[in-house]
Amino acid sequence: MSPLLYYALPALGGYITLSIFFLRRPRLLHTPQTPAFCSRLVAHRGGSGERLENTMEAMENAMAQRADLLELDCQLTRDGVVVVSHDKNLSRQSGLNRDITSLNFEELPLYNKELEVYFSPGHFAHGSDRHMIADLVRRFDRNEITIWASEKSSIMKKCKAANPEMPVSFTISRGFWVLLLYYLGLLPFIQIPEKFLFCFLPTIINRTYFPFSCSGLNQLAAVVSKWIIMRKSLIRHLEERGVQVVFWCLNEESDFEVAFNLGATGVITDYPTALRRYLDNHGPVATAS
Repeated sequence: MSPLLYYALPALGGYITLSIFFLRRPRLLHTPQTPAFCSRLVAHRGGSGERLENTMEAMENAMAQRADLLELDCQLTRDGVVVVSHDKNLSRQSGLNRDITSLNFEELPLYNKELEVYFSPGHFAHGSDRHMIADLVRRFDRNEITIWASEKSSIMKKCKAANPEMPVSFTISRGFWVLLLYYLGLLPFIQIPEKFLFCFLPTIINRTYFPFSCSGLNQLAAVVSKWIIMRKSLIRHLEERGVQVVFWCLNEESDFEVAFNLGATGVITDYPTALRRYLDNHGPVATAS
């Protein structure tokens, strides 16, 4: 054995041992903050499978099912009003082919009478409330129970600058960074400022989620992402450090089962009634072992 290997192999073995030890016992290095709430039931776009997405009627329906969190998207009108809308363009939601940024708030059209549920193709939601909603987080003192979430780091930076009191979720780039640190064994030794990880459940790819137009690419993505992401030790480590792990967007009981068996904190769904029924029937969320 060469002198280099003589010293390198024990050092590598010691590093791996320490990494695994602190991965399983992160609180020896980090003190997690107590979350303001636990996100077990998260209503996607307010529960877009049961009422028209992002309307007050949808939000009220989700709250009637004791939703812990309402997931919604925001856009800015031409006159500077923040409105709740998933799409930048109004074509799918209202039939008007205009961007929200090109209209004043008072000019916004009503939603269509029915909208297809994105993660349940072929299913449609209806509702009597067809208005977009607008409001301010600070006005109702909801800083601690409202989350900044964006796929893009550039947008997240602006969000944190606008209201640094609100907890934040992982962006896509930060999510990849955490995965890299996990597989390199460095994650236990790195600070994590984020409080939420919203991630798609790999098993819904090619069933209700189609990230690529090519079926072959979707199948490959399903296999690769399932191998990389669905790790109980990773989810347990993040949760013990105060990061809530929530999988989206799940509309079938079998998917609820997969997510909670992995140790997820909660699930984002278009059907809050179905998830509430599942949670009531199955009791406390299982923890990863």
